[in-house]
Amino acid sequence: MRRWKNRLLKLLFPGPAVTLLGIPVSAALLVYAFAFAQGENPLVYLSYVLSFYTLVIVCAQIPRLVRAVSAHLHQRPWLHRYLSDPPFRMQVSLHLSLGFNLLYAVWKFFLGAWYRSVWFGTFGVYYALLTVLRFLLLRHMNRSAFGKEPVSEWRRYRLCGAILLPMTLALSGVVVLVIEKNETFQYPGYLIYAVALYAFYAVIAAAVHLVKYRRYRSPVLTASKIVGLASALVSLLSLETAMLTQFGGSGEPAFRQIMVAATGAGVCAILLGTAVFMILRASRQLGRLLPTR
Repeated sequence: MRRWKNRLLKLLFPGPAVTLLGIPVSAALLVYAFAFAQGENPLVYLSYVLSFYTLVIVCAQIPRLVRAVSAHLHQRPWLHRYLSDPPFRMQVSLHLSLGFNLLYAVWKFFLGAWYRSVWFGTFGVYYALLTVLRFLLLRHMNRSAFGKEPVSEWRRYRLCGAILLPMTLALSGVVVLVIEKNETFQYPGYLIYAVALYAFYAVIAAAVHLVKYRRYRSPVLTASKIVGLASALVSLLSLETAMLTQFGGSGEPAFRQIMVAATGAGVCAILLGTAVFMILRASRQLGRLLPTR
């Protein structure tokens, strides 16, 4: 039994030389099989078998490769701190998201001026205000650790909700205005695919982070993830409007208006509910904490 186990391990882990050699050989044989082989050619069957075996041994090597890369990264002091220190990792993430948010706001402003679009201009203002929110949260994080000053953190949390509330009301007004004017816009070239990729990634990442970082019980950190979710939802609304214009044709403006209205109402309702919830929750928590001080 041990002998068969050792043989199986040798088949799955033949060594880096065999694995690295098998990848180009399998690729070359598959190209030959699909492009040049005709009839009953033994090389075709050989290419299938070899490519399947190469795929299996490559997949078997992935856990070892991940461990080796992780060990190598941990040898770098800065990367080791980033991987092993959650508060530091969160601060780096917030700095990066702040910078990206600012660039995205500038880009929306540019598109609004270039296309003379109220829609793009409004999104530029919205993202600029979200950048301000991220900056306020980041300032607090730079001064104190997560969860160490609950009163101050809940005040920042409530401030974010108080700023998000009028921002969302203004956004809902612009959505109504754009629907009434039936204003449309398009991204140049294939840029819409990059925007779509970012929008879907942003929504999924924001939802995952909102749940993942709840265990740190830091109102400021939770507020930063809510700001990220707000940014992602607005990106999704902008993407839908552009895609309906670019791929929906010009013969169904009523359908486009209905879809934008439905999505805009849903996004604005979520953001309004979130803002109100943040204000009420922070006020309730502050009411519990302040009498004890």
